[in-house]
Amino acid sequence: MSVVRKMISAGIGMTQLLTAESAAAQSKDKPVATSAQQTPAGLDLAGLKALQWRNIGPFRGGRATTATGVPSQPLTYYMGATGGGIWRTDDAGHSWRPIADGQINMGSVGAIAVAPDDPNVVYAGLGEAPVRGVSSSWGDGMYRSTDAGRTWAHIGLVNSRQISRVIVHPRNSDVVYVAAQGSRWGPSGERGIYRSLDGGKSWKLTLSADSLTGPSDLAMDPTNPRILYAALWDHQRLPWLVRSGGPGGGIWKSTDGGDTWKQLTGGLPKIMGKIGVAVSPANPDRVWAIVEADSGGLFKSDDGGASWQLVNGDRVLRARAWYYTRVTADPMNPDVVYVINAPLMKSIDAGRTFTPLPDPHGDNHDLWINPSNPQNMIKADDGGAVVSFTGGRTWSSQGNQPTAQFYRVITDDRFPYWLYAGQQDNSTVAIPSAVAGPGISPNDWHQVGGCESAHVAFDPADPHYVYAGCYHGIINEHDQTTDFERNVMAYPFLGLAEPSDQLKYRFNWSAPIFVSPFDPKTIYHAGNVLLKTTDRGNSWTEISPDLTRNDKSRQGAGGTPITNEGAGGEVYGTIYYGVESPHEAGTIWIGTDDGLVQLTRDGGTSWKNVTPKGLSESLINMVEVSPFDQATAYIAVSRHKWNDNAPLIYKTSDYGQSWTKLVSGIADGDMVRVVREDPNRRGLMYAGTETGLYASTDGGLKWRRFQLNLPHVPVTDLRVKRKDLVISTEGRAFWILDDASPLYEIND
Repeated sequence: MSVVRKMISAGIGMTQLLTAESAAAQSKDKPVATSAQQTPAGLDLAGLKALQWRNIGPFRGGRATTATGVPSQPLTYYMGATGGGIWRTDDAGHSWRPIADGQINMGSVGAIAVAPDDPNVVYAGLGEAPVRGVSSSWGDGMYRSTDAGRTWAHIGLVNSRQISRVIVHPRNSDVVYVAAQGSRWGPSGERGIYRSLDGGKSWKLTLSADSLTGPSDLAMDPTNPRILYAALWDHQRLPWLVRSGGPGGGIWKSTDGGDTWKQLTGGLPKIMGKIGVAVSPANPDRVWAIVEADSGGLFKSDDGGASWQLVNGDRVLRARAWYYTRVTADPMNPDVVYVINAPLMKSIDAGRTFTPLPDPHGDNHDLWINPSNPQNMIKADDGGAVVSFTGGRTWSSQGNQPTAQFYRVITDDRFPYWLYAGQQDNSTVAIPSAVAGPGISPNDWHQVGGCESAHVAFDPADPHYVYAGCYHGIINEHDQTTDFERNVMAYPFLGLAEPSDQLKYRFNWSAPIFVSPFDPKTIYHAGNVLLKTTDRGNSWTEISPDLTRNDKSRQGAGGTPITNEGAGGEVYGTIYYGVESPHEAGTIWIGTDDGLVQLTRDGGTSWKNVTPKGLSESLINMVEVSPFDQATAYIAVSRHKWNDNAPLIYKTSDYGQSWTKLVSGIADGDMVRVVREDPNRRGLMYAGTETGLYASTDGGLKWRRFQLNLPHVPVTDLRVKRKDLVISTEGRAFWILDDASPLYEIND
């Protein structure tokens, strides 16, 4: 008899099992979102260990914004994934492995640094620095390893949110500087340059400006560690706007190890946005700065920052500044400099001209160069991390990193069933849940139209035609038999950088697409209104008015005051989720990105606002109709874009006339992304949060951690397929809990 069944026979309930797993997780890694529960006396934890999540990939890298190497070990490198945790390779990128699962509390990594005098000492700052409005998480401060990444300890700065850079003193591994950028979404106190003299046991804030200004970069003179340069960034991300630039920004210099700082102004623009800085190891008087400004570009100083001159203002060096803006100096030649942007650009004439380097994946974020060998480097980009021994002419593979970020997941009814989703910074993916062979390889999965931000929809019984979206309302019909693809946009217009108040339809970056469970020919696509087609997208009909708040003050340009943002993630006042009830044809639930829940019970002829009373502007991340009751629905709500990470789940049993909040047991600050009810057992529910998974056996009245071997990463969606639990994550691809039926046999 299995251990689980022995426990069932002994009368041990599901709540006790979840409590035990929670306590085990706490004692092991102290996750921030684990409820403080006591293990019942005599409980055998082996019961839960029998259940294990299986990572099915795909093994194709996702976004990474930090990477570094070990100068004395040219085969060893570290990568920080933006949701996927900390990774290490010991064969120059031929293979990667996660090294901090179960030891760090969150998945987003902003900066990694290896101590120059002791490669066993590694520091990691959590929270990616680029202020994306989508597919981005935050961090809970600083971690340190003293055994080359085998074990990790949390060392403070828990409220720093985003960390842009970590620098270790070249001759003392206990002296470390941290650029704590702060929350992207609003004011926060733990921002600025912090210094520790005791390996992170204590911290001192040495440079700060205000609650909306934090450091975007930090550089040290490698020949004199007393000299530091800090780039401060006055910025804030709003759900509808990127504000990058203001009076708080600028470049500061310290000549006494951070005790005092002086602002550098000579030759620099008065109003600056995001800034990257670097010191030339070959000539430490030469300092580089890539600057977002109306007259911005690459600036150079040859007198340690006393005076600056603009050497190159080409737009390609400073495009989409809030996302990129990094510069790296060659360690041996003062005239060689790299600017990290959508392409990786190299100059050999002190910045006057640049040439793009071959790039396995664009959208570059970080570049580390071995100080002993400039031909040896590692870069982090939107496809992961890659290593070069040829100065960037050739790179290692990114097809060995299961760090994909997925927005949603949907499955078909084939055997074995397939999973479908859009991978951020890449394409859509259709991947089998299992194959006959040693593993699921790239030959086993393919793309199905749309793009990185796609919702995917089809007839589960016959996924011949797949409908997949992209930003600004792009939607494709993909024929899985012929691989033919056609655009079926309702209004064929790509509005990149267009003010949102001038668009015919406002589509979210990840706009909903769903198929009617009663008629697979009926497909819905949601912008600010709900669109419907019954002829494979040849024609579309509006079946709703504007279902959003339609707040004109939230519409217009996507970026200010220097750079407009036109990729689509800033179009606000949109429908974010839609579902037709599996019980009643024409009953459709809608959730918007500005906090409204709308319901029609007649196929769109009439609509009713059924938003929970008192719910302010927020993101209705998803709506789940109970598989057992047509009047019951659940919503997962997030206010993280309003700088509030509180978990929010609501339930209605009367079609939205009244709502009950269901978050007991979910830790404060663990924002909820998805909630589902298991169709195989009434009252058994799952909630995916910013740090993993919770479960409830009483319809959501009480939640317990249900992490098992799943790393602490954002769970973006969850489906129950037959008796399997299928999840998508933001940074660790897809996971499946094969056959969860033991959970159905356990009674409270």
